Amino acid sequence: MEGGDTFSVHGNGNQVDDKAFHAVQKSFVQVQSILNQNRLLINEINQNHETMIPDNLGRNVGLIRELNNNIRRVVDLYADLSLSFAGPTEASSGGDSGGKLGHKRVRHVNES
Repeated sequence: MEGGDTFSVHGNGNQVDDKAFHAVQKSFVQVQSILNQNRLLINEINQNHETMIPDNLGRNVGLIRELNNNIRRVVDLYADLSLSFAGPTEASSGGDSGGKLGHKRVRHVNES
């Protein structure tokens, strides 16, 4: 397909342009990369925990922070994807959101 070309999805008349398809594909590649990195982080965290060496356990604090940040990035990527698909639907249904849903992430804080 050349730039600006469209194709039909499942023959139901919905059109998806090439640019949108590549944006979605790029997001999924980013998500997969982050998830692969998380797998490596989790393996390292588990190995450090098994050693019970204080320095390794201390290193886990930073690794767990990195893991949490990565999870947050994946959630944000999926939220952006969701908004990009919901936007046109919301706008065409007469919603007054300007094509955006009232997306708000709720952060849960564990109380000790």
